[in-house]
Amino acid sequence: MADLKPRTLISVQERLRDQVAHALRAALISGELRPGVVYSAPALAADFGVSATPVREAMLDLAREGLVEAVRNKGFRVTELTERDLDDFTEIRALIEVPTIGRVARTAAPEQLEALRPQAEAIVVAAGKQDLIGYLEADRQFHLDLLGLAGNSRLVEVVGDLRKRSRLYGLNRLAERGELVSSAEEHLELLDLMIAGDGPAAESCMTRHLSHVRSLWAEGQEEAAEEESRTGLRLRAR
Repeated sequence: MADLKPRTLISVQERLRDQVAHALRAALISGELRPGVVYSAPALAADFGVSATPVREAMLDLAREGLVEAVRNKGFRVTELTERDLDDFTEIRALIEVPTIGRVARTAAPEQLEALRPQAEAIVVAAGKQDLIGYLEADRQFHLDLLGLAGNSRLVEVVGDLRKRSRLYGLNRLAERGELVSSAEEHLELLDLMIAGDGPAAESCMTRHLSHVRSLWAEGQEEAAEEESRTGLRLRAR
């Protein structure tokens, strides 16, 4: 069982299920919940100080996003991503997003693109503050809204699903070293190129950005694995 940090539930207005799901996502991203490990709803509920029902419901939400998988009579296992998985996700996203970005750069009105600048700036601010949940949410919203300007809602749905399944784990260590900021700043560069109507340059920037994200995936996975190994060694030494 992971030693989860104590958390205060967000607000009485939000449903408990959503609050728990939010906290679980934060634990996944920080690496407190580790890929491949099975966690029971009652044990997690005890950590959060709630009943098992909202935890179980939240886990089912995360299972639909591909972040965990149900293990019969045991609980939920955090989904592991292999290097092949990461390569496949990157390839599919590039096939879809790069040409779409080029098309949007040529067809979208400058004011439509400029309206997304606050979202791009929010990504940079969140990265600088090491606000991982805020970073990922602003990043997701920016990219999906940008692709939405192509007018194909199915395309946006597919990319949204891919993004959920390729969530970053163990990002807290990268954020502490400032390694998310340079990736965050690429969103502003991409937006400026698109506003200028430079489709080829925007496609090139998007290709570079996806490659950068792929390297962050790998670093996050490696950092999480190293931390798990160190934890195991400390436990065996006791």
